[in-house]
Amino acid sequence: MKKLPKILVINPGSTSTKIAVYSVDSCLMVENIRHYLDEIVFYPTIISQYEFRKELIESTLETNGIDKNDLKIIMGRGGLTFPLNSGVYEVDDRMITHVRRGILGQHASNLGPVLADAMAKSIPGAKAYIADPVVTDELEPIARISGHPRFERRSIFHALNQKAVSRIYAKSVFKKYEELNLIVAHMGGGVSVGAHLKGRVVDVNNALDGEGPFSSERSGTLPAGQLIEACYCGNFEKEEIDRMISGEGGMVAYLSTNSMIDISDRIKNGDKEAMFIVEAFTYQVSKAIGEMAAVLKGDVDAIILTGGIAYNGFLNEMIIDRVGFIAPVHVSPGEDEMEALAINARLMMTGEIIPQKYPH
Repeated sequence: MKKLPKILVINPGSTSTKIAVYSVDSCLMVENIRHYLDEIVFYPTIISQYEFRKELIESTLETNGIDKNDLKIIMGRGGLTFPLNSGVYEVDDRMITHVRRGILGQHASNLGPVLADAMAKSIPGAKAYIADPVVTDELEPIARISGHPRFERRSIFHALNQKAVSRIYAKSVFKKYEELNLIVAHMGGGVSVGAHLKGRVVDVNNALDGEGPFSSERSGTLPAGQLIEACYCGNFEKEEIDRMISGEGGMVAYLSTNSMIDISDRIKNGDKEAMFIVEAFTYQVSKAIGEMAAVLKGDVDAIILTGGIAYNGFLNEMIIDRVGFIAPVHVSPGEDEMEALAINARLMMTGEIIPQKYPH
């Protein structure tokens, strides 16, 4: 009997690599391969973790009894490429070159196309794709104004998950995503808060470059004057400043851990410093939500809290206490990115979605 083709989904995050295998109608396997700080601290860049993560993916597939040769569509999380319209794109050599160079910065998502491409090339007949990458750009022109003509605000955010949870929420209230105005706060290794106006993310903080709330590993918006002073004081290399902003900022800098589980345990044991930093985090997320309410002129159907940090109930309650007056708050913890990528793959298999070429 002929075997039906299967879909491999690869979603690299800052502290994990999530993989899943899907058939045409069901999920056959899902694994969250965690990477702890003491494992990845020896890798100077995200891309340098490529071989380490690839070997873990292959061994995890083998452990779960998955025949690699049955995988025909490899869907990777999209990386920091050129800004793109929403949709599915074939992975090609130009895309790989761009994410390896980090043309818009270094980020865990850059490993998505690289790992998908490597897996596809090792399997006869397999092809690699990305969908709704972090550089999905639907910003209104006014949202691009930074305050100085030399600088323009960029759209870099958790597009795949924000779009997925928005569509799932819309379905739950018997609406189309394109009929609603939503504010979505993705809280994970980075935090992005987006204003969704009738199906378009018209404004969102650049969670990678240092806009918005701090997170478990990123510093968020820093005082510009103090940052300039640090850059020119002679005490730091550029790479050190980069790591202060992304990788070694946020809760890692304050509390020496990127694990909300560890931080929650410390709070339960009476750690007042940990509690204060968590309160500051919820304060900043709430402020960002308030900004996006202004973008939508107060016409907000719902606020959605999502991402790994949204599993923390008492943290959600602190945010809801500050923003609940704006609109009903819906909590969708974790990420629906895996299923969203699989759905895109299935729609390609049926011809309902035609993959696009990466611009050259």
